[in-house]
Amino acid sequence: MYKINFNEPIHIHFIGIGGISMSGFAELLHTAGFTISGSDSKKSKITEHLEAKGITILYGQKASNITPDIDLVVYTAAIHQDNPEMQAVLQRNIPRMDRAEMVGQVMLNYKNAIAISGTHGKTTTTSMISQIFLEGDLDPTISVGGILKAIDGNIRIGKSDNFITEACEYTNSFLKFNPRYSIILNIEEDHLDFFKDITDIRHSFHLFAKRLPEDGVLFINGEIENYEEITRDLPCKVVSYGIPSSPETQFTYSATNVSFNADGYGEYDLMHNGEFVDHITLGVVGMHNVSNSLPSIGLALERQIPLEVIKRGLTAFHGTERRFEYKGEVAGITIIDDYAHHPTEITATLEAAKRYPHKSTWCVFQPHTYTRTKAFLKDFAKALTLADKIVLTDIYAAREVNTGEISSKNLQAELQQLGKEVYYFSSFEEIENFLLQNCNNGDLLITMGAGDVVSIGESLLGI
Repeated sequence: MYKINFNEPIHIHFIGIGGISMSGFAELLHTAGFTISGSDSKKSKITEHLEAKGITILYGQKASNITPDIDLVVYTAAIHQDNPEMQAVLQRNIPRMDRAEMVGQVMLNYKNAIAISGTHGKTTTTSMISQIFLEGDLDPTISVGGILKAIDGNIRIGKSDNFITEACEYTNSFLKFNPRYSIILNIEEDHLDFFKDITDIRHSFHLFAKRLPEDGVLFINGEIENYEEITRDLPCKVVSYGIPSSPETQFTYSATNVSFNADGYGEYDLMHNGEFVDHITLGVVGMHNVSNSLPSIGLALERQIPLEVIKRGLTAFHGTERRFEYKGEVAGITIIDDYAHHPTEITATLEAAKRYPHKSTWCVFQPHTYTRTKAFLKDFAKALTLADKIVLTDIYAAREVNTGEISSKNLQAELQQLGKEVYYFSSFEEIENFLLQNCNNGDLLITMGAGDVVSIGESLLGI
């Protein structure tokens, strides 16, 4: 297996360099002294940013892009063997690795590599931890799946041994990572176009946990059903956390006396092995973020960051782009955008919205992928009932092809059976016109989904 050595910079070529993760790591390696080139199908703000940094970008993927001076090729999962550049790589027998393997290789060059995993909450928790490390002047390298305002982007290149990144379970990519510290936030059914079932998913998370070394630490949500099954036979230290459902429930770190202030931000008493530590105040809404803050605190304390610094970082963190993000107001209507695209995420977001000052809650939901919509149809409907009024867009296909088996009208029918006021429109323009005519001063409008539904709220705001 090829090893990336930061002490021996080489020429690395990225096929599909315009992706948010690929571009970030291309910039990281460029800054570390590597010669970086890459190709993408079209020019974008991301590729223009890389070009401004001095990275060579080639538009259109052609065999001629693979030159003799290239030492290693990194490619995305979307690049198949019939790709012209990949064909040239194979013919010339140039070492190659996919994006996940590359991330794992980069992690080996950091003493304190931190990987945040889970079905939900990865981006928020990664950002929360990053904010704490920045507050403590620990100069971390950060790779996050959203835009973090504190670093004005998704990548930060530090000079310390601290590396913070998300670890996604889809296609088992996180099984190529090499962390010293790992967090497992939750384990639920998702990505059923790849995994067989929840047993298969739990097995992958167990394998992910086993990648930790003896001197590593796993922080795991103790509310995960039978979480000990995930932590069995691990060589590393295991730290549990959670929000106790009864006085008898014990975790290493827990939140008790949880409340929410006038802005909807969480507050609680931090407990360590049942003993009071301090009162914590967050800068984000929702019970799910109370939970996300616990491993963030535990990890920071493990890294010997003072509690006062941790508390400042938590109050300064106000979320990432597309995570209960305040977009603005129009005609007295508050517009929030959220990336939620799984029933559990929808429930968490709409529960958080209840604590936000408003009259009626409108949720414009864009289902994400046909397989997910079909697998969780009834769960989606149940979660969406937490909104007062629901507007549905067409399903965002992402990587899938529409077979005609499922549509947003199926979800509309489920919601109607549950007695909800629900509307479906096939175009964003129709939705925008409908909202302008029907939302009232004081209402809360949430655009929700992992696709392009955010543009509806932005169009209403004229941004």
